[in-house]
Amino acid sequence: MIRINENYLKLKASYLFSDIAKRVSAYQEANPEKPIIRLGIGDVTEPLPQACQKAFHAAIDDQGTREAFHGYGPEQGYAFLREAIAKNDFQARGANVDASEVFVSDGAKCDSGNIQEIFGDDIKIAVPDPVYPVYVDTNVMAGRTGKNVDGRYQGFVYLDSTPENGYVPSVPEEKVDLIYLCFPNNPTGATATKEQLKAWVDYAKECGAIILFDAAYVAFIRDESLPQSIYEIEGARDVAIEFRSFSKNAGFTGTRCAYTVIPKNLKAQDAAGNEHSVHALWNRRHCTKFNGVSYPVQKAAEAVYSEEGAAEVKALTDFYLENAKIVKAAMQDLGFDCIGGEDSPYIWINAKRPSWDFFDLLLNEAGVVCTPGAGFGTCGEGHIRISAFNSREKIVEAMARIKKALA
Repeated sequence: MIRINENYLKLKASYLFSDIAKRVSAYQEANPEKPIIRLGIGDVTEPLPQACQKAFHAAIDDQGTREAFHGYGPEQGYAFLREAIAKNDFQARGANVDASEVFVSDGAKCDSGNIQEIFGDDIKIAVPDPVYPVYVDTNVMAGRTGKNVDGRYQGFVYLDSTPENGYVPSVPEEKVDLIYLCFPNNPTGATATKEQLKAWVDYAKECGAIILFDAAYVAFIRDESLPQSIYEIEGARDVAIEFRSFSKNAGFTGTRCAYTVIPKNLKAQDAAGNEHSVHALWNRRHCTKFNGVSYPVQKAAEAVYSEEGAAEVKALTDFYLENAKIVKAAMQDLGFDCIGGEDSPYIWINAKRPSWDFFDLLLNEAGVVCTPGAGFGTCGEGHIRISAFNSREKIVEAMARIKKALA
């Protein structure tokens, strides 16, 4: 009989959000008459911006004519989108990113999970705790860790993110090869200053490491003193890869479009010490395993950068930030310490009790779904994450239910 990849057996029994779904399903079966408000998974609820809808429709019309029809597109993405990304997301802020360094994809989750394939299987990896589970699980699947012992995989260097450090981890004392960072952070909503990111860039340069920088929630930053790209930090082009997404800023969770930036000067070594272009390696992987994002979706994404689209995206993210403000104020009124919710759509709450216990309390007593912090790592225990992605009406109702349940 054929053998399996036994690294999969090291994984926890199921994915965090699968566990949540099972508990929610059980509650619904037992309480069919009680409606649930979902503030757990970070899925958006508001429609696509009008500018994106118009561009989508126009592109579909193109596909209906022989003259304007598009079949297979360039694997790296159409030039019109890559150029708009480079100009608006990076060059406009003084970050030196060229369109040729942009790889369009169907999701930042996919890219941040797949990027590890181009690196050696014996590298040392640093991950924050709490952490977006994809960073950890994909490396476990690839065989870079030992067993899970007391909630942590042997072989990782864990970067504790706690109330004491404002949920922004410090550089480790030991040398690592690959570093996962996410700001604004998922799950904590914490943000990093330029000085904090500079410390990481300097560390990576000293160690010869590469930073995988997840900026999927950058559109929610309102504090102009905060960096919106790691490439705003001097020297970052030598040590960093950045991931971004259209999912949360423009509602593309069901439409699927994202991108990864890999500077052409970024290098890594083989076993003999020879340097290789990481850009070229990812391009080879990308072209081999990916067939590109559809033309209509890329035209819709391009519309994000139009004058109309930019205004609508700002209004959309402002809407979710106002939701976050309501959630944070309500939880603080109940006596909980919170972070996030200002430059992030997530509110990270110190529950003052085991996180799954608080999850069950909110589900069973208030009919509100959150995310238990323990699912993001050992440092997440005692916390929950509440998402601002829902309608205003349901956000207000959810907070009223929680207040009643905790009264």
